[in-house]
Amino acid sequence: MNSALYAQRRARLAAQLGPDGIAIVPTAPEQPRNRDTDFLYRHDSYFYYLTGFTEPNAWLVLAGDGRATLFCAPKDLEREIWDGYRLGPEAAPAALGVDEAVSVATLDTTLPRLLENRGTVWYPFATYPGLETRVDGWLQKVRARVRFGALCPEQQRDLCGPLDEMRLVKDAHEQDIMRRAADISARAHVRAMQTSARMLRAGQDVREYHLDAELLHEFRLGGSQYPAYGSIVAAGANACVLHYRADAAPVRAGELVLIDAGCELDGYASDITRTFPADGRFTGPQRALYDLVLASQDAAVAATRAGQRFNDPHEATVKVLAQGLLDLGLLDANKVGSVQDVIDNRSYFQFYMHRTGHWLGMDVHDCGSYVEPTQVGEVSERKDPLSGELIKNRPSRILQPGMVLTIEPGLYVRPAEGVPEQFHNIGIRIEDDAIVTENGCELITRGVPVHADEIEALMRE
Repeated sequence: MNSALYAQRRARLAAQLGPDGIAIVPTAPEQPRNRDTDFLYRHDSYFYYLTGFTEPNAWLVLAGDGRATLFCAPKDLEREIWDGYRLGPEAAPAALGVDEAVSVATLDTTLPRLLENRGTVWYPFATYPGLETRVDGWLQKVRARVRFGALCPEQQRDLCGPLDEMRLVKDAHEQDIMRRAADISARAHVRAMQTSARMLRAGQDVREYHLDAELLHEFRLGGSQYPAYGSIVAAGANACVLHYRADAAPVRAGELVLIDAGCELDGYASDITRTFPADGRFTGPQRALYDLVLASQDAAVAATRAGQRFNDPHEATVKVLAQGLLDLGLLDANKVGSVQDVIDNRSYFQFYMHRTGHWLGMDVHDCGSYVEPTQVGEVSERKDPLSGELIKNRPSRILQPGMVLTIEPGLYVRPAEGVPEQFHNIGIRIEDDAIVTENGCELITRGVPVHADEIEALMRE
């Protein structure tokens, strides 16, 4: 573990707290799964970003002068027999680079003393139920000592703001982990594609859960700790359900399979979507829609570089999709008008109802504002043509090198009046992870093919 890296992050954050500020950062609580077992534990991303510590039942307290105090579970040889090794307060300072570590059992008595004579207490708002109540309780203990000269913090501020800004731009260490996570996930997608074609060629019964199993196998084989999110394995019409989860539906020759899956490696997520023919051969209508989605992704990739806005890839995608929907007859120009009319009236929304990307990092939908902070005050209003809702617009984020985002256009064609039957129940999404660079972006997930010819060639192997 590179403890110096986490110390540098803590120092950067401490400089933003003010000399009389103090920050409280909890890790995630354990969550019960049923009567006597918990869900597989996953640390809090903010806490891990500042400590590199993955044990539950821990807190970081960071003062404005940079002093870091860790509260963690004490050594307990009997519990460690059952639950696993604990680092413990004695070993934590040397291992993690914090100034002091104490038993978490003393949190309610020690923390109020750390809050005394501070002007501002920072903690992540609206993250864990009950956190605000605990902070209130600690402040009450400080107020009980004012007769002895103690001063109580007068301000409470949201720690998410400065931490989100720090996490938005990934350093070289983070980018390296994300590239490795992307490689593992790409291999998993390749494995699932080839398994689908091989099993169907052999006349075997193929289910969505068979392909999900291949993903999980490759994730763990590559050293990933767990999936970054619940894998979507959607066969046939199920691909038109955006958040469909892998289930027991049959995977049939002649239909498409949409897989949206990525692993988490050392605290960082990957996020890949590929859509492929179950038996390795696109039909004509499938290929026409697939090539349209891919062309829209190409346009989005070209719009992703430093100095562009976060919304630019989405707008590039929509322009290509709008033209393609008219060309393929999914939208009737006599009813919806020109390409610009389709965009202005959001006529494409019937087939494409989500944005083209999101931030990616420690969380699959990572933190960070989508509004340019230097232009927050520049507000305009528009009326949504579909809902009639009045929406306040602010300039979207200017992309910087080191930001990481997904680029994921799609089309989802449900049976409806006026929709050509040959396209019914086809759902397609193509998603790659992109690191923003000065002159463009680095697509770190292209270890799995994206062009239709390459997919068919892969599935013949």
